[in-house]
Amino acid sequence: MWLNKQQTIRSAIRAYRKAVQRSTPSLVVIDGLFDPARLDEVVTVLQQEQHWSTQHHSYSALYVNNETWQKTPDTERFVQRDLWLRPLLCTNSPAATALAFLQFLRGDEFMSLLSKIFDVQITDINVAKPEINTNFFRLSARDFVNQHADDSPGREICMLLYLNKDWQDHNGGELVFIGQNEQPVTIAPLYNRCVLFDPSSEGSEHWVKPVSGDSAVAYRYNVTSWYWSE
Repeated sequence: MWLNKQQTIRSAIRAYRKAVQRSTPSLVVIDGLFDPARLDEVVTVLQQEQHWSTQHHSYSALYVNNETWQKTPDTERFVQRDLWLRPLLCTNSPAATALAFLQFLRGDEFMSLLSKIFDVQITDINVAKPEINTNFFRLSARDFVNQHADDSPGREICMLLYLNKDWQDHNGGELVFIGQNEQPVTIAPLYNRCVLFDPSSEGSEHWVKPVSGDSAVAYRYNVTSWYWSE
């Protein structure tokens, strides 16, 4: 049981839907959506150093290799962060819990919930490699996610779930949407905080504020997941 059932009753879903309809960008922030005890197990896995690899994206190309990245001007770089490496065999390892959570996020139960909140049918039927669209990421003080849009044909929902225990204001790492009328929307990456938004909606371009280099907190952890309609 990954979900906190009290957060998925009918009245809660109606409230989420209203929030999406009334906000710019179209989004809802849900605190405590998942069972915190289960998420604690996931965090234990994420804190193991061997599961991570650096990822680079430029505005002209995704998954840029190191040689090309070194030649890419700073103004063209929009993502430097670490990506969690899925283990090939993890049935009896602690990583099995983290992998099971990623699989849940692409399963029928969770995608049905998203469909209800956004009033659109979410499905992986036409997605070639669904698993690459849901994963864990982490940011350190040296990393960055600069302003960009997540819109793509057929992409209906982006989910961000934060896994940062005891996160404080001075740790930085806030998600910022461009919003409207020069009024950006800023969201702190608090533990078990889920942000769901329509990446094609007005004001949905976003970025992440730097993680503080003075903090004892080494990394900002999150899950990012993208979902498509038929």
